[in-house]
Amino acid sequence: MPLIPPPRPFLDWAVDTRPDDWDMVETAIIGLPLSEHYPGEPRPNDQAAAPDAIRAQSGQFCDGPAHWDFDIGAPLSRLLPSGGRDAGNLIEGDAAFDAHFAESIAVMKRHIATSRFSAVLGGDHGVTIPTLHALEVLGRPVHLVQIDAHIDWRDDVGGVRRGYSSPIRRASELPWISGITQIGIRGTGSARSTELEAARDHGATIFTAHAIHDEGLAPVLAHLAGRGPFFLTVDADGLDPSVMPAVLGPVPGGLRFEQVRRILCHLAAEGGLRAMDVVEVAPSVDLPNAITSVTAGRLLINGIGAALGGTA
Repeated sequence: MPLIPPPRPFLDWAVDTRPDDWDMVETAIIGLPLSEHYPGEPRPNDQAAAPDAIRAQSGQFCDGPAHWDFDIGAPLSRLLPSGGRDAGNLIEGDAAFDAHFAESIAVMKRHIATSRFSAVLGGDHGVTIPTLHALEVLGRPVHLVQIDAHIDWRDDVGGVRRGYSSPIRRASELPWISGITQIGIRGTGSARSTELEAARDHGATIFTAHAIHDEGLAPVLAHLAGRGPFFLTVDADGLDPSVMPAVLGPVPGGLRFEQVRRILCHLAAEGGLRAMDVVEVAPSVDLPNAITSVTAGRLLINGIGAALGGTA
């Protein structure tokens, strides 16, 4: 399986790119740089560089595992005395995309089955699709929570069905996805009225960013209560561009970091945050201080803290 070591591991964790040898760990992370690309778009795209761009900021978003982390209410080393596992990046190599997609599902099943909390670094939002398939390995229903500016319900774009406009549509086809909650939606994207109707007909619950700003998070948290375990997918454009500016589809009026943090902590308390990804970071348009990659790292640390029993 073409897993390659990253230039710098996430938080300098031990790197193990041999899925057949993976033992159970508390937390593991993997990079999925590539999804099915749309005709006429570059391959690899800018987001494919994000897994290593985020890892490269490890020293910025965590001063050290023994240092007190006020977000999680403990030093990270208290929750992960031996650190976690970095599985490297799953590359496409010379394989056709169908073979890469099947291999991605197989690797992600091992990743999820051998870690109490499983994290994924994207890549554009199409990389969420193999993770959604791999959640079958849990053997129980999983509720999908999406933080995003866009609903991502296209059945296809130009005949491509596994690209970044379709992950939630693909999720709706999987019997182990017990429900779909979409948070932070705003502006325009690839969705037309037909996609919104499909989402509503399926039973997806949509909380717009403006409704959250007007009414607070209480309706969102009440809706999610008791629906776990959860898989959380965070598109960087779900947060406001003032928080995560390095995205290719910026939309004003997004969520704040503290709102997303509260949501992920709530998921951990309401049935368990089993896995999480952060996608759609575009490193080439980040600020010189790499704040988007730093914020992605902080989101993941908060996810680890919540999932493993920190006081976040």
